[in-house]
Amino acid sequence: MSYTLGLHELSKGCHAYLQPDGGWGWSNAGLIVGDGASLLVDTLFDLKITQKMLDTMAHATQKAPISTVVNTHANGDHCYGNQLLAGKEIIASAATAHEMTEVPPAMLAALNSAPGDVGDLFRHFFGEFDFEGIEPTLPTQTFTGKHTVTVGGRVVELVEVGPAHTAGDTLVFVPDARTVYTGDILFIGGTPIVWAGPLDNWIAACDLICSSDVEHIVPGHGPLTDKAGVTAIRDYLAYVQDEATERFNGGMDGWDAARDIALNGFAQWGEFGRLAVNVDTVYRTLSGTHKSPDVVEQFRRMYAMEQKSQ
Repeated sequence: MSYTLGLHELSKGCHAYLQPDGGWGWSNAGLIVGDGASLLVDTLFDLKITQKMLDTMAHATQKAPISTVVNTHANGDHCYGNQLLAGKEIIASAATAHEMTEVPPAMLAALNSAPGDVGDLFRHFFGEFDFEGIEPTLPTQTFTGKHTVTVGGRVVELVEVGPAHTAGDTLVFVPDARTVYTGDILFIGGTPIVWAGPLDNWIAACDLICSSDVEHIVPGHGPLTDKAGVTAIRDYLAYVQDEATERFNGGMDGWDAARDIALNGFAQWGEFGRLAVNVDTVYRTLSGTHKSPDVVEQFRRMYAMEQKSQ
C-alpha cells in the first residue's frame, strides 16, 4: 500500500490515516468502523490537521459516527486534537492520562514562539504546527494492564506496554481484522525515541507484536509495516542498550557515549539524533542518581548530532 497522506483501508472497516513523512509531529492514526459506531485511534498534533483528518474520514463515519477515542500515549501528536472529539468517550491508560497534564499545548506554543535560540530550536522541530488555543481534553475513562472495548459490535483489545516510549503506551488490537495500531512503539523509517524507558519494556512490546496473530501493523509514524519492520525496531533498541551499557560501565559520560556510538545501518533512519535521548534513558535506568538534562537541552543535543553529520 502506498505511503501517501490520507485514509487507507487495511481490511473491512479497519483504516489507517497516514501523514508522510512521519518525522517530528507527523503521526498516524486509525479508524475502526463497526455497526453504527466507530472508534478513533489517536488524534493529531493540532486542531487544523485533526479537523482535516476527521473531514477525510467523513465518508466512513457517516453511518457509523465516532463514539470512542483511544489515545495510545500522551505525546501531543497523538492527543492534542482531542478537543474536537469532546463529549465522546476518550480512553487511555492511567499513566497516559496523568502524563497528558505534564506537557500541555500551551507549553509547546510558548516554546515555538520564544525569542532567540530556544524559539529557533523548537521551530526547527515543530514550526509547522499551531498550538495556540488548543484546550487540553483528557480521557474520560482510564485503565491499567488490559482493557476490552466493544464498538459497533467489534471487539477492540487495549494492552498497556509502557512505560517505554512514554510513561504509558498502549497497543490497540482488532482481532477480527488481524490488525494492530501500535502508537509510537513503532517508528518506521524513523528512529525510536525512548523518553521514559526502560528499553527492556519496549523490546518486550516488540516481541508481543511479533508473537501476535496480526497481518496489518500500523505504526505511530511512517509507512505501514510487517513483523520484519517490528524486528528492526527491536534490533535497534537492543543495540543501543548494549552499546550504552558498555560505555556506562566504562565510566563514560552519557552525552559523550551518544556521540561515540556508531549507528551503522541505523544511521540511515530519520531523526537519528534521538540516540542522545535514548542513551541518556539507558544511563538513567542503570543509575538512580543519573540526572537527565532538561527538555531544551535534550533537543539541543539531538539537533547538534544531526547537524554535525551534514
